[in-house]
Amino acid sequence: MKQQAQVVVIGGGVVGASVLYHLALAGWTDVMMVERRELTHGSTWHSAGGMHTLNGDPNVAALQRYTVELYEKIQAESGRDCGIHMTSGLQLADTPERMDYLRMAHARGRYLGMETELISAKEAHEMVPFLDPSHFVGAMWDRHEGHVDPSGVTHAYAEAAKQRGAEVNKYVWVHDITRAADGTWDLHVHDTRGHERGEVEDLGVINCEHFVNAGGLWAREVGRMTGLELPILAMEHMYLITEEVPQLAEWREQSTMPGFHVVDLGGEIYMREEGNSLLLGTYERGGVPWAPHTTDWNFGAQLLTPDLERIADNLEVGFQHFPIFQEIGIKDTINGPFTFAPDGNPLIGPVKGQPGHWLACGVMAGLSQGGGVGLSMANWMTDGDPGFDVWGMDNARFGDWATPRYTNAKVRENYGRRFRITFPNEELPDARDHMVSPIHGRLDDLNAVWGASYGLEVPLWFQTEGKAEETVTFRRSNAFEVVADEVAAVRNSVGMFETTGYAKYEITGPGARAWLDHLLSNTIPEPGRLALSPMLNRQGRIIGDFTVGALADALGTERFMIFGSGSAQQYHERWFRQEMPTNGSVHLRVCGNELTGLSIAGPNARAVIDELTDFDLSNEAFGFLDFRDSFVGSVPAMIGRVTFTGDLGYEIWCAASYQPQLFDSLMAAGADHDIRMFGGRALDSMRFDKGWGSWATEYRPIYDPYEANMGWMVKLDKGEFIGRDAAAALKAAGPKRKLVTFSMDAGTGEDAADCIGNEPVWHHGPDGRTVVGWVTSGGYAHHSDMSMAVGYVPTEFAASEGPWEIEVVGVMRTATRLDEPPFDPTGARMRS
Repeated sequence: MKQQAQVVVIGGGVVGASVLYHLALAGWTDVMMVERRELTHGSTWHSAGGMHTLNGDPNVAALQRYTVELYEKIQAESGRDCGIHMTSGLQLADTPERMDYLRMAHARGRYLGMETELISAKEAHEMVPFLDPSHFVGAMWDRHEGHVDPSGVTHAYAEAAKQRGAEVNKYVWVHDITRAADGTWDLHVHDTRGHERGEVEDLGVINCEHFVNAGGLWAREVGRMTGLELPILAMEHMYLITEEVPQLAEWREQSTMPGFHVVDLGGEIYMREEGNSLLLGTYERGGVPWAPHTTDWNFGAQLLTPDLERIADNLEVGFQHFPIFQEIGIKDTINGPFTFAPDGNPLIGPVKGQPGHWLACGVMAGLSQGGGVGLSMANWMTDGDPGFDVWGMDNARFGDWATPRYTNAKVRENYGRRFRITFPNEELPDARDHMVSPIHGRLDDLNAVWGASYGLEVPLWFQTEGKAEETVTFRRSNAFEVVADEVAAVRNSVGMFETTGYAKYEITGPGARAWLDHLLSNTIPEPGRLALSPMLNRQGRIIGDFTVGALADALGTERFMIFGSGSAQQYHERWFRQEMPTNGSVHLRVCGNELTGLSIAGPNARAVIDELTDFDLSNEAFGFLDFRDSFVGSVPAMIGRVTFTGDLGYEIWCAASYQPQLFDSLMAAGADHDIRMFGGRALDSMRFDKGWGSWATEYRPIYDPYEANMGWMVKLDKGEFIGRDAAAALKAAGPKRKLVTFSMDAGTGEDAADCIGNEPVWHHGPDGRTVVGWVTSGGYAHHSDMSMAVGYVPTEFAASEGPWEIEVVGVMRTATRLDEPPFDPTGARMRS
């Protein structure tokens, strides 16, 4: 075993083996794996081995397809049998709502290049006669599904990695991790071959530049060695294997299908062949965490005691939906632990503040996602970018607020919803009120309907009558008319919105201006001003969308504020700290919820704030994008002349202890103008009025600024900044796609449905009707009285008059490309 390596992968399950293989494939050969027992001796060995491409996040779905298609390659490379059974798969819907979900998944598959087909319950029964079609309203068939041998796949990855120069070491336990003086990592290791006999041999230290925590069931313990408390938890998971099924032989003789793999959304179960038997698994609602506090290092290739009572309700449904289970006996019950993150997606990528520390854990669906995780990680480590949109898997989507008790509650909730629909407007109930702002009680009194963003409770809209809750749907909810009233209040008079959920960073120090100029693509504003700026990675793609403010004290010392998306706080902090100069000339403070905010907007916004300030608020004295320290009433605050509504407005920032007073003062001053609170739904509606994009929808690391219509904020002539050369090359080459805005016929009455994102965009041209793009976000622009969609299409179609259509919940809707936003296209209102 080597004592030094460029990369050490900790953990010999399917995910760790995939990371090792993809690193070697990328050309990094000084890489090694350490596994404290045999390969697969965590969760991998007892996995049911299912693989599928369906995922609520289309970017994760695309990587799952990559994983499925990779198995033939690694089998051929390694010479190890992966037990590949490409059976195709059926997703069964027992209600119209679940069929709508499948229609939406099928539509997403159009622009992802997936091979799916919507079929009737009768057709599903013809494919798999073991199901009772009377329980279902339809199904989706997916060509790229099946199952593999988990052990075979893991060993194939490892063998293929070794053939490319990687090293695999078994019975090597990393029991401690420390930082070397030069910033590299020391992994302290023991030989565990005599561990069960109480014999431990110290193997010393492996020094490495990078290490990957692919520890699976022990990922928490590995994280704790560096002071991390990872938001992952293992859950017990059970599946059954029947006695031999004589009917399978008859089915194989008559069927043209190579096998079958079935997911029953309503029953929350999955079923497939297992040799000459059947396998039935379930995600019960009353799931039980395993080892919730600490994972025993002595646990290995072991199973847990089955508890059929716990899954009895699911089995009852399964036996009704698949009557063949009433005719055959159960041979085995498998109960084993798998790890989950709070939202069910993996935790991957670099660790904030610990250069060289990488995560590849919480990958519950390792046989579906392991290949994509390995590819993304290898790209990220070797090229500095994952090469794909992995926002849904990036560990930075969670912050320190994802505490163990929060994680426990959300993992259990997510486990029980594994096959349940989460509607686009649905807010899940567990671990709520985890973080609240100082005015939470006041907003609750106003009947706020709450959502959660980056752990913080945020108002979505304010119910005027009845209980403060929203009907969940793929179409329009009971919020529709109320949100329209909130928008009208802003457009006609004045409204107020809480901005505490925004990310806020303070930058100080003698090198602050120079560092920001290097970090961001736009010119950094002078004191007293704000500027909008993208942040680019070294590939010239968008990794941030910020408002930057500059302030200076009486002695001329500058400080800067950066405001951005709250959900990306840790993602951006990680990048800031990675790029921070080491000479101490720049200081970063993440303000978090200690700095709270309120925004007022609308034609009467100036009149409201004028009652509470002692400086000239005229347009000439305090114009658009001006920024200053002052007082609002008795509250010391920063005031910026900007809002995301596209209207006249102000953002006001103050310490958390002052926010209730600020709120009360603004509400009192606005009473004569009928000031009204509005929530995130109304804010979205108003951005669609303007055709504006937003972080994590239109602005993501797979898009460049020229595609996203942000090129005007990229100042190539200002000097060197991160991504400048790449951006210049992208500009010279010209964008291959463009962000465009559509209005759409959304239908009427109960059938009316607006875009939510990820719908395919169809174009009628000489070659007929084809899918050319996708919607990134959409909704109803109430002031403009339009159903709107924003999305990307190839540049050659970006100026086309169409005809265009957008597929919304399975229905083709006529769309019209807009040359300018429907509301205030010149921006006169926000500048007046």
